[in-house]
Amino acid sequence: MSVTRGTAPGAGPEPLAGGPAGILAALGRSWQWILASAVATLVPGVIVLVWPDTTLHVLAVLIGLYLLVTGVIRFVGVFGREEQGERLPGLLLAVLFVLAGVLCLRNPLQTVAALSLIVGVVWLVSGMLTLFTALASRDLPHRGVVIGAALLAVVAGIVVLALPAESARALTRLLGLWLVLLGLVEAAVAVAWRSALSRAGVTGTARGPARTG
Repeated sequence: MSVTRGTAPGAGPEPLAGGPAGILAALGRSWQWILASAVATLVPGVIVLVWPDTTLHVLAVLIGLYLLVTGVIRFVGVFGREEQGERLPGLLLAVLFVLAGVLCLRNPLQTVAALSLIVGVVWLVSGMLTLFTALASRDLPHRGVVIGAALLAVVAGIVVLALPAESARALTRLLGLWLVLLGLVEAAVAVAWRSALSRAGVTGTARGPARTG
């Protein structure tokens, strides 16, 4: 979960810097990129919920891929930050997701306890970081939604860490439920930002909205 801070949609699109950095900045501020993050969270959540008998190996692969894809999305989102000082937390969060994804894909760590620990820590840290940013930034667009999503991630992390599942089936249901809830929150933010851009008559990628997940 991360936050992209920006101005209101009515401010209009900002001229983009040239080169790859400018392209990544525009992409990181777009509502489509937030929707992509929501899909990356929702899809594995739905899969593990409709396929509750998945083996621990398959579950670890699904969660690992989710974390890796989310890490890449968070990395691109870092370029949408306005201030250089805001980029470091986002970069650290992206690295955390990628490292956690790699750990989930490692065979020696494919145990229920290890998988619960990895996912729980990622959600807890990302939720706390997002909550701190949202509380410190009073001009953050969709601030209330971001705070709610951050609290949801914190609760998810605490639940996974405090109530470790004793079987792959129980862990599947628990992780699947939280993934779907977090994905729906991100999808809601993407739709809200798209509507805001439409009302303001802005096309393209103005400075980005809050990002959750």
